[in-house]
Amino acid sequence: MPAPAFVLGPEPGHGRLRMEVEDSGGVVLTAYHSSARSQQLGAPRTPAGHPGSRKSIPRCRRINRMISNESLHSPACNRSNSQASIDSASMEDFWREIESIKENSMGGQEEQMPAEVKPVDEGELEAEWLQDVGLSTLISGDEEEDGKALLSTLTRTQAAAVKKRYNTYTQTMRKKNKQSVRDVRDIFGVSKSPSVLETIPDIPVHSNGSASPGRPVQNSVSDEDYLEKNIPPEAEELSFEVSYSEMVTDAPKRNKFKKSDFKKEDYVLTKFIVQKTRFGLTEAGDLSAEDMKKIRHLSLIELTAFFDAFGIPLKRNKTEKVKGRDNGIFGVSLTVLLDNDRKKDPGVKVPLVLQKFFEKVEESGLESEGIFRLSGCTAKVKQYREELDAKFNADKFKWDKMCHREAAVMLKAFFRELPTSLFPVEYIPAFITLMERGPHIKVQFQALHLMVMALPDANRDTAQALMTFFNKVIANESKNRMSIWNISTVMAPNLFFSRSKHSDYEELLLANTAAHIIRLMLKYQKILWKVPSFLITQVRRMNEATMLLKKQLPSVKKLLRRKTIEREVASPKISKVLQKSPSSRRMSDVPEGVIRVHAPLLSKVSMAIQLNSQTKAKDILAKFQYENSHGSSECIKIQNQRLYEIGGNIGQHCLDLDAYILDVYHVNPHAEWVIKPQSSF
Repeated sequence: MPAPAFVLGPEPGHGRLRMEVEDSGGVVLTAYHSSARSQQLGAPRTPAGHPGSRKSIPRCRRINRMISNESLHSPACNRSNSQASIDSASMEDFWREIESIKENSMGGQEEQMPAEVKPVDEGELEAEWLQDVGLSTLISGDEEEDGKALLSTLTRTQAAAVKKRYNTYTQTMRKKNKQSVRDVRDIFGVSKSPSVLETIPDIPVHSNGSASPGRPVQNSVSDEDYLEKNIPPEAEELSFEVSYSEMVTDAPKRNKFKKSDFKKEDYVLTKFIVQKTRFGLTEAGDLSAEDMKKIRHLSLIELTAFFDAFGIPLKRNKTEKVKGRDNGIFGVSLTVLLDNDRKKDPGVKVPLVLQKFFEKVEESGLESEGIFRLSGCTAKVKQYREELDAKFNADKFKWDKMCHREAAVMLKAFFRELPTSLFPVEYIPAFITLMERGPHIKVQFQALHLMVMALPDANRDTAQALMTFFNKVIANESKNRMSIWNISTVMAPNLFFSRSKHSDYEELLLANTAAHIIRLMLKYQKILWKVPSFLITQVRRMNEATMLLKKQLPSVKKLLRRKTIEREVASPKISKVLQKSPSSRRMSDVPEGVIRVHAPLLSKVSMAIQLNSQTKAKDILAKFQYENSHGSSECIKIQNQRLYEIGGNIGQHCLDLDAYILDVYHVNPHAEWVIKPQSSF
């Protein structure tokens, strides 16, 4: 298959080198300031007959000459020789991986060439963006509740991003005279506003993405309730309550591009602490599929608005279309693999063959030195590939004969041969530009967080499982010599790839950026898959608005187009949209402040619980465990059971054990409460 190359924007200046030393741990380019000269002046030449001399050594010389020119300028700070050697070794791993991909092509498999990409104009790209964020009705002109509901929940920055893209689309269509399109003012209700970036006052947008305008929906709690305890002085707190794009827009210009404080150990990434609020924290897998679809749409809008706030266009080239195989393992899309796997296990979220690769490495390879640097036996790898393609789905493949080295090689090939890369490589130019601007590492995390939330379910779940696995490998670094640096640089060309050809300089820059993104994922793996609470609040609003629109209430259209925000709240915690008057509450036999919890899999299947301000989800679970084990010789184990809110303004929500249920009850009074097993990979 073609060697991985990467899509890049304009070549950056030296600010990129300085920024990465301070913020991202001095990633690879700074290492070449020392290693480039040493290789040119005193490094021994590899004999011409050496197996690796034919391509990899000339490439390294070209890169070193290029970097030597850059290194005429002093690096921003002095780094330890040991750290420079780590970076240098990591980049050797990267180029070795590139050459291995080129020369082996995994046993001479047939190349997957992208379909011919026809030139597209900006209007078509914006139309594709509108479809990707769930606003295809703006193009088709159809009346649809979901599109209206989505527009009614956008923050000011999000609404401006949508308006800007729709303006570009309509202007392009008018020039082509293809069709009559609606004016943007017809959608947003703006009567006199020529600027597409002007704040849109005509829809009920919310300044910070929380349930009440201008205020966070949740109350802070004590240090004991932080995701991580014993906060070190150098740690920094992250908030998921307020829209990231709003935070950037509201920040003073001098702080928007503020760099990370320099530390002596500059290769150590900032430690972030996520504060648990009274609603707790939510994993991506804790929400229903329908609500996660809304999260993806909102995340892409928010990501676009986030880059808009920095003046960086999130431009996407027309993605290369590669038709994946319909059967087998390698070269098959994640969705097709999962469709096949779900015939065996309906709840599977990560391809079973990938889980097997993880298991084989974990069985005997976690302490194997250079586990992901080794190429394995080519003949065996080719044989196993063919057998897996033919026998895996029929459960006839003999896993006991495969060793961890071949499993590691095929794991990399699995990702490299996907029809499209696991992560959206088309967004890399925007990330490169963002890092060139030199913002705090927190800003980079926020951009990455939104990108992860915008991934399709199959990609996001697979990426989470992959990062969890790699952190197990890194935990054995003292024996396997695979550090976070090594894993990142070796996996970069396998997880971020394009089949287009680019120069060595472009490949180096993208290798740098892709490896840095993987480092961020590995470092912040525990918090990167938490869903920002401001997005969950918007999903609740969308569901509320959709229900109102479907009921065709007379006042709905007027409500969605009011010129001022009229969502007055009775309390800082409760939005008027979510709060119901006693007369509108569902009639039931359950008094105010009391919920009936159902546990269909336990012997005590139902219980009325009186809530107070301190009742947590784990307290309700403990009460059920006590009631089910009381008077029985066998203690009922419900460790894997969790409390869910179902219905109302949410599809399904697995609640954090530390969530205060009265607060959840207030924002979703029509929910049902069920105890059931938590889903897993």
